[in-house]
Amino acid sequence: MAESLLGPAEIRELAARLGVAPTKKLGQNFVHDPNTVRRIVAAAGLTPEDVVLEVGPGLGSLTLGLVGAAAHVHAVEIDPILAAALPATVASDRLTVHQADALRANAADFRPAPTMLVANLPYNVAVPVVLNLLAELPTLRGGLVMVQKEVADRLVAPPGSKVYGVPSVKLAWYAQARAAGRVPPAVFWPVPNVDSGLVAFAARTPPAGVDRRAVFAVVDAAFAQRRKTLRAALAGWAGSPDNAEKILVAAGISPQERGESLSVGQFAAIAAAAKLSGYGGTLSASGRGHAEVD
Repeated sequence: MAESLLGPAEIRELAARLGVAPTKKLGQNFVHDPNTVRRIVAAAGLTPEDVVLEVGPGLGSLTLGLVGAAAHVHAVEIDPILAAALPATVASDRLTVHQADALRANAADFRPAPTMLVANLPYNVAVPVVLNLLAELPTLRGGLVMVQKEVADRLVAPPGSKVYGVPSVKLAWYAQARAAGRVPPAVFWPVPNVDSGLVAFAARTPPAGVDRRAVFAVVDAAFAQRRKTLRAALAGWAGSPDNAEKILVAAGISPQERGESLSVGQFAAIAAAAKLSGYGGTLSASGRGHAEVD
């Protein structure tokens, strides 16, 4: 790993030289603690052959750690000033900087193809960024992301948990996720008013025989009215409460269950049953991978 990591003084000096003031609009909170960077890189479990995708590199704190641990790093930065400055800060032939929006990224943008996602994600777009990249980059074998602690809890929540929802199910479609630790506010500049959490994930094979968009449409419908039974919550999606009940029974699920109790495999079974029955199946806008934090 690179030893010349950025501390608080270097972060502030670099920001002042670039005329950069962190903005809430872009969710910018820069890590200024080298030990936190080392912890993240170690927890990511990178191999020397891995190609890392980093989203929101900012001033380059984490990027400096990543280039010393991986074969290559793709850094996607939406801020043109930060993107232009990053090659000078990191100065490595293992780095490719992309001045782009990660929500619009796809596989054709990256050569060599990324195998791991490791990022301090902007709080305001963390969930849609993760889901979009998993949808667009099948070469990802896993990753480690730092997000708001509340979001981290939702991403790793199991069925039946109070915070289990749309992000939990959709991430589970692509990967097995687990909590990988808490990060205190003091390691950031500016200091956020919330804790951060690390989420580690490993890619898994999605349920077979059913389209992702169809499954995600069921998930969206179930959690749009999460306090209602699935018979009621899926009525609009299925065309009527009776249609919803028939689909649920065919999928082996009680119509009186609620969405928060179902695994991603059970949501897939509902979509498959709907396809066989000819009911339901209105695709949602979030079928491509985007989702709000439920």
